[in-house]
Amino acid sequence: MAVGGGIVPGSGGKQYEARVTPFVVIACVVAATGGLIFGYDIGISGGVTSMDEFLLKFFPAVYAKEKNTTGHDSQYCKFENHLLTLFTSSLYLAALIASFFASATTRKFGRKISMTVGGVIFLIGAVLNGAAMNVSMLIIGRILLGVGIGYANQSVPVYLSEMAPPKLRGALNIGFQMAITIGILAASLVNYGTSKMRENGWRISLALAAVPALIMTIGAVFLPDTPNSLIERGQKENARAMLEKIRGTSEVDEEFADLVEASEVSRQVEQPLKTILERKYRPQLVITSLIPFFQQFTGINVIMFYAPVLFKTLGFGDDASLMSAVVTGMVNVLATFVSIFTVDKFGRRVLFLEGGIQMIICQIGVGALVASVFGVSGTGSFSKGTGNLALALICVYVAAFAWSWGPLGWLVPSEIHPLETRSAGQSINVSVNMFFTFIIGQLFLSMLCHLKFGLFFFFGGWVVTMTAFVYFFVPETKNVPIEEMNRVWKSHWFWGKYIPDDAVGLAHHNTTNNA
Repeated sequence: MAVGGGIVPGSGGKQYEARVTPFVVIACVVAATGGLIFGYDIGISGGVTSMDEFLLKFFPAVYAKEKNTTGHDSQYCKFENHLLTLFTSSLYLAALIASFFASATTRKFGRKISMTVGGVIFLIGAVLNGAAMNVSMLIIGRILLGVGIGYANQSVPVYLSEMAPPKLRGALNIGFQMAITIGILAASLVNYGTSKMRENGWRISLALAAVPALIMTIGAVFLPDTPNSLIERGQKENARAMLEKIRGTSEVDEEFADLVEASEVSRQVEQPLKTILERKYRPQLVITSLIPFFQQFTGINVIMFYAPVLFKTLGFGDDASLMSAVVTGMVNVLATFVSIFTVDKFGRRVLFLEGGIQMIICQIGVGALVASVFGVSGTGSFSKGTGNLALALICVYVAAFAWSWGPLGWLVPSEIHPLETRSAGQSINVSVNMFFTFIIGQLFLSMLCHLKFGLFFFFGGWVVTMTAFVYFFVPETKNVPIEEMNRVWKSHWFWGKYIPDDAVGLAHHNTTNNA
């Protein structure tokens, strides 16, 4: 039963009748805009925190340190300030807590309500930030943005995978990651523009977050609910009509019966978070927890969040550092297209392994360059040639991430769960992701200060670890219908022992036996 939340192109197993209707494509595009708010936010904060006017108003101590022209101060430590990093990372802590509330909302009231709630709360946060008069207003605004993002990141991937016809599932789900990268790029361009303004440029940067929030909120109001969600809330006639509409055919008996059956099975699970801890869900639990953890330890958010600050620290000027962030943002968008076209063709493992190796090489390269220019003392500056080389290496690194760990970090955890643990699995995925985004966001500028160029080697070491993990422990999931997923685990050299023999048949046999 390839229903709900799996983003697995269905070949092998059942083939449901499904045409790709304009209705479903529009619904998925609108839902994916939920990724814009997340992306815009990641991209905007680093640019704003490198603007002098903003620093002077809210973080004068950082401003004084950054402008220290005596030349004795280490480049690595210019921006070390815990209140400044709290501005960026408070959002992720709020998103973490909100994703658990969102899980309940999504289940009880439907995916669409979760998206609307997320959009409205984010909108209020954007207004507060744009109007901020002091640090506490800024941080309250950031927390509201975080709650909005927690709701969006929990509901949008589930919505996309439930609406998408099986053969387009991989590509439409990556639409969410695509929207994130477009949001990041838009933010870098906005920062580049507003940094040219005499005053209040940072206000415009922060307040413009209201644009993607409006797009998402208005979109969500008009979106149809998913058949799965309608069934879950007992509206079977509406669900069937919706299924016919999104599949472009009235021959939906088989898929509809499967949806109803899956819903009944998942209703028997009282506490999904407790269920997922059972031994037979061990492979899903481990992979759903480790993949978002590893995704953060690629070091990507350091590049994305703090790109302007990082380039400024490496001695690029103000303009050059914001422009470099625009360049990395464009690379990010283009490389995400690569994954859309290759993920269902070459599979997940090929992208993971290739991307990992490419990232390791670039991180060693950047680390060595920074070491040769700044050494341990942190004094020195990039010549044009070495600066461009560093930027090129960072771009190749961002490209590798954008076609491997970027989209797959959201895709794989959402396609390996049976329906009864899917919502809980997505919450674990979002909260682990947000927790480590928070930790790295909070510690990065201090780590840069103390580890110096070793920071790049630190993340490179993690990429070696995660690439080995994928090689040994993550089986290929392309073209595997969800109900066949247990066979994949059962035949795996390590995970096989966790899967009971009776669990390898059709999903509804094993779930009825275990319920």
